[in-house]
Amino acid sequence: MKPLERQIQIVARLRALQREMSVEELAALFSTSPLTIRRDLDRLIGEGQILRTHGGCVLRSIAESPFQKRLSVHYALKAAIGRAAAAEVQRGQVILIDDGSTTYHLAAGLGEVGALTVYTNSIAIIPLISRFPQVLLRILGGDYHRDLKFLGGSIPEWILERLEFDQAFVGADAIDADGRCLVGDLVVARLTQLMLQRARRRILLADHTKVGGSSHAVYGSLREFDLWITTAGLEPIRIAPFREMTRILEAEAGAEDLPPGEKEEELSGQ
Repeated sequence: MKPLERQIQIVARLRALQREMSVEELAALFSTSPLTIRRDLDRLIGEGQILRTHGGCVLRSIAESPFQKRLSVHYALKAAIGRAAAAEVQRGQVILIDDGSTTYHLAAGLGEVGALTVYTNSIAIIPLISRFPQVLLRILGGDYHRDLKFLGGSIPEWILERLEFDQAFVGADAIDADGRCLVGDLVVARLTQLMLQRARRRILLADHTKVGGSSHAVYGSLREFDLWITTAGLEPIRIAPFREMTRILEAEAGAEDLPPGEKEEELSGQ
C-alpha cells in the first residue's frame, strides 16, 4: 500500500471508530512497521488531521472534546506524574484510579507492573488498560458524562461502599493555601471522598500549577493523603507548609514525557 493510501485509511479508521488508536495497533492493521506508521502520523499531524497521544493518535475532532483539552494542558507534567505514580503500584494489588486527566497517565504506565486489578470510573482509561493482558479492569458503573468521559452519580457510590483497595489515586482541580483539595463539582467531590475512604493508601496526583488554582468544591485535605506526587516548580517557601501535611514526591518532566513527535522545547514554560 502506498503511503498516501495508507494515510487516508488511517484517518478513515479513526473516524469510524471514534477513539484513540496506538502505533502498534495501526502497524498490525496495515502489516507494516511502527516506524512507517510514525512517519504517516507525522504527515497527518502536519496536515492538521490528527493529534498524537501517549503512544498513538486520535482524530482532531475527537481531541477537541473537553476531556482531551484537559488532557493536553501541561501534558508533559502530567505524564511525568503518571510515570512516578506507576512506580508506586505493586504486582497483585487492587487499585482505584479516578477519572482525572493526570490519573489517565498513570493508567498508561501500568503495563510493566504485572498482574493487577484496576477499578475506575474513567471511560477514557479503557483503551489504555485494554493493551495490558495481565491487568484486570473493572469499571464502576454510573451515569455517563460524555464530555469528560467518566461515570458518576449514585451507582458508583453504592459500589464503592462495598469495596476496599490497596491504593487509591485521585486528582484535584486546585489546592489552596491551607492544603485543601478542590474539584469543580459537588457530585465529583462526594465521589472522591468515598474513594479515599475505601483505600488503605491514598495518593494525590496533581502538578504544581494546581496550587492556588480556582475551584469551589472541597473534597479533602493534603493531610488525608499518604503521598502527593507533583512536579517541581513551587518555590521552597510555598511548598514548605505542605510538607508538614503529607509526604511529597516531585516528578521531573523530561523529553520522554512528551507525546511522540513533539519537540523537547515544548517543555519550557510549563
